Amino acid sequence: MPYAKDVLKENYPDIQIVAVPPSQAVELIRKYMAQGVEIVAARGGIALRVKNAQLKLSLVEIPVSSFDVIRSINEAKLHGKSIAVVALTAMVLGIDFLADVLGVNMRHYAVMNYDHDYEKAVITAVSDGAEVILGGVLAVQAATHHNIPCALIKMGKESLLQAAQEASQLQVALEAEQVRRGFLSTILDYTHDGIITIDREHTITAVNPVAQKLTKIDNANALGKSLEEILPQLDIDINKESLNHLVSIFGTKVLFDSVPIMVNKRSFGAVVTIQEISKIQQKEAMIRTEIYARGHIAKFSFENIIGTSPTIVKAIETARDFAATNSSIMILGETGTGKEIFAQSIHNASNRAKGPFVAINCAALPAQLLESELFGYVAGAFTGAQKEGKPGLFEIAHGGTIFLDELAEMDYVNQGRLLRFLQEKTVVRLGSFKVVPVDVRVIAATNRDLESLVRENKVRNDLYYRLNVLRLEIPPLKHRKLDIRRYAETFLCEFSGGSNRKFQLTDDAVRFLEEYTWPGNIRECRNLMERIAAASKRDVINATFLAEMLGQNLQTSTAPSRKETRLVRDIRKALDDARGNYTAAAEMLGINRTTLWRRMKKFNLEY
Repeated sequence: MPYAKDVLKENYPDIQIVAVPPSQAVELIRKYMAQGVEIVAARGGIALRVKNAQLKLSLVEIPVSSFDVIRSINEAKLHGKSIAVVALTAMVLGIDFLADVLGVNMRHYAVMNYDHDYEKAVITAVSDGAEVILGGVLAVQAATHHNIPCALIKMGKESLLQAAQEASQLQVALEAEQVRRGFLSTILDYTHDGIITIDREHTITAVNPVAQKLTKIDNANALGKSLEEILPQLDIDINKESLNHLVSIFGTKVLFDSVPIMVNKRSFGAVVTIQEISKIQQKEAMIRTEIYARGHIAKFSFENIIGTSPTIVKAIETARDFAATNSSIMILGETGTGKEIFAQSIHNASNRAKGPFVAINCAALPAQLLESELFGYVAGAFTGAQKEGKPGLFEIAHGGTIFLDELAEMDYVNQGRLLRFLQEKTVVRLGSFKVVPVDVRVIAATNRDLESLVRENKVRNDLYYRLNVLRLEIPPLKHRKLDIRRYAETFLCEFSGGSNRKFQLTDDAVRFLEEYTWPGNIRECRNLMERIAAASKRDVINATFLAEMLGQNLQTSTAPSRKETRLVRDIRKALDDARGNYTAAAEMLGINRTTLWRRMKKFNLEY
């Protein structure tokens, strides 16, 4: 043993060397196998015992080299020239030739791998005139027991190194095979498709977990059996590719493909992949939804909202508070006040900011088309529908926000479906019975008086109360006198960017803009500044030019006198400072509440 360790320690230090009697070898090897040993090197009787035990490991037989035999014969000659070789036949092939060369008389007594065989062979050899016994460990033990001279066929350096090299190469090959099996096992176990493999006789060789679930077959019962016996629905030809076959397996619709395993232009079996139809449809819907949702992005935030007047500051503060919740929101305000900008800002300030922001104008589409846009449809749901169906905007907005502008224009039937969505958070596509859960926040907006519409049965009262929990009112521009100049100058700067012109508003132009009623609010202001930037021949803009742009005669227009302008400005400022409290505003102006109301009526002021 020390000799073997010395030979191998330099190049093969990881190989463990153990001396064991042949009768105990198999039991010891089993213990090493439990510790993960996969390769064993042995010779002679031990090697034969390992083979007969049919252990699940790799055996490297240590060869008996010519050098080993020559050294052993020379040692045996010291005891006599009549030598009996007691050993397995495979262990001493070609020994007769060496006997002639070395000048000895040698006879081979073949044995099996049992102790009594060696005992019997040794006694027989001595009775036949043998002077010395030559062989392995068991032969030497038997000869020693009878005090007969003997010589052991020892493992030489060449044999040890050859066996060590073979074992190392085998270890590399086994590790490569384990890696390959690991890859295949991982692919089979974690792929989303069902996979079945068969050999040339259509015998099932592997069934992954997904295939077991889809086909309701047990892996243990299927392996080793014919595919036709287990799954007669699958018609497989191992010599050609077959794709996109639709079959029903125990009530489940599946799509299967079959691809032959070709090696050197010969088929050795096939790989069958199985996909559940419903899962394919879900993936397609998810992909379409993701593609559609890419363009649904909220561009504005609260920082984009212009204004410092108390009413708009209060509206922004309220909107920020609402953004921190997950509740539905109703935004009220005249047309052009920026309701969608507020909706986008709420979305971007919420925990849904990374999700889609989907906006739709409920007044822009007829009832049936609005229904299909909001809730989607399946193939064949109605004439003209896309053949693959289409996800609705609620599905597209999953994880984000949907903005329903002009909600009051939605028909009564769709109002009912919207109410159901708000209650259940699920949608059902047109033509389908499948319920799809959707996580969407609804922000609705209108420029109409909802209470009046509820009384007129044009808006469902249950929908009104559902949406009116969080209510945000956007003030009209005419109530934000302090912000009008900033809006006008911002829009002029925006639209003059291409020409590098710098427009300037005169004082009378500013007063004119502040006293104008702005029925179209911020949208009208923006459009007016765009027209001015395009049509004005001069950079200084006065009130006369503004009146012309609005189609008014300055002398006969509704613009008030300078005195009236000052009164109106004072009233506006007082109302803004008092946050709309008429009594407090009257006290600031030094007049009573009745006088304030009368002046507001005279100048057609609202707050």
